Amino acid sequence: QQIRHAVTAARNADELLAELEQELQTLAAADPETLDTTLLILTEVMGDFLDFHFFLAEADAAIKRLELDGVIQIASLHPRYEFAGSDADDIDNFTNRSPYPTLHLQREASIERTVEAYPDTDRIFENNIETLRRLGREGWDRLGLAKPADDR
Repeated sequence: QQIRHAVTAARNADELLAELEQELQTLAAADPETLDTTLLILTEVMGDFLDFHFFLAEADAAIKRLELDGVIQIASLHPRYEFAGSDADDIDNFTNRSPYPTLHLQREASIERTVEAYPDTDRIFENNIETLRRLGREGWDRLGLAKPADDR
């Protein structure tokens, strides 16, 4: 009940930045017991991974401009997510893939609570990669999950 799913109709980076700033302010102003995290889902913009990647610098600048640095951080998900130095089809990339480009706005206080409850949080990421490697690309494809959306 504490997760907001916001689907943006933004069609360019300027419109997206304006909506992102509004979502950041909404999350910051909300009671964490009511709203703790937001998934901003981009259905019409940022289909190209490099555009999305470069937009993240603007998103981080918005956090600083709104004086939310240390309060909210953004995790990124994309249908074509690719870690630096990896091949596009490397199964490790799938830990950050989603059907649509998505900005996950997270309260840092929530992340801190997670770290307190599960001190070895790096192990979560490592377990995800190990699971994907065991599954392999063929196993992933059989699941029918997170097919890349068309470029927008």
